[in-house]
Amino acid sequence: MRRSILALLGGVASVALVAGAVSTPAPLDDATIVAIFDAANTADIETGALAVERGRSQEVRDYGQMLMRDHKAVRQMGRDLAAKLGVTPTPPADSSAAKAHAAAMARLRRVPAVEFDQAFLAHEVAFHQGVLDAVTTTLLPAISNDELRALVVKVAPAFEGHRDAAAQIAKKLAAK
Repeated sequence: MRRSILALLGGVASVALVAGAVSTPAPLDDATIVAIFDAANTADIETGALAVERGRSQEVRDYGQMLMRDHKAVRQMGRDLAAKLGVTPTPPADSSAAKAHAAAMARLRRVPAVEFDQAFLAHEVAFHQGVLDAVTTTLLPAISNDELRALVVKVAPAFEGHRDAAAQIAKKLAAK
């Protein structure tokens, strides 16, 4: 079990950068930031759905449902704001975020059922921390529109809450 979780964690860092576009050398504009924001939310909607499907514990399935609900709402807020501002989300040309997310999903699907909950929760802790790091160090400083900045600042605590909830569930399940 430990080996599978460690193998999964090896790829998690790249997914945590679903905001992975963040490492792009090109300057970020609001359209790119909206696309990164959308991709991060979409990625966690998909991993949440996988948890609902594969989770062995009720806690993990419930957490997956919460991810789907919360990230769908936040993604819609971003899409609504983009429409209001007339911004067309434009993913970074050199981003590997989609490939990294697909690889992480493939790894999570391959994890043996008895190891899924812990592997998934480890992924979620790393993913949310990566997004938070990207938001504070790269995305927020690059945002020029005040409404977009306000939205990102408003939802950051939810990303922290998701990270912390995953860590707490993992700790609880490990103690069983």
